[in-house]
Amino acid sequence: MESRKWILGLALALPLSAIAQMPHFSLSIVNHRFEPSELTVPAGKRFRLVIQNKDATPEEFESRSLRVEKIIPGRSKGTLTIGPLKPGVYEFVGEFHESSAKGSLHVK
Repeated sequence: MESRKWILGLALALPLSAIAQMPHFSLSIVNHRFEPSELTVPAGKRFRLVIQNKDATPEEFESRSLRVEKIIPGRSKGTLTIGPLKPGVYEFVGEFHESSAKGSLHVK
């Protein structure tokens, strides 16, 4: 029975260690704009994108080319796991403020 617990614990720990080793990149939302508006990330690797919304109002991170969308409440953060991606430029917007909240991931 103890060996089963050990094996189960090891199986659960492996994905967590993979996540811990995954590269992290950060964006902020300030005054309904993404900072930085352009972010360079590695091609062919999964990564975590942490989005800190410093505004009081919610924003929806949306990218049709990445096939992701996530609502980030005001004064909070959200995390997305993305990739692996092929080299190129992937546009994203803040759907609630599309005229000002625009950006792109440059995958190299």
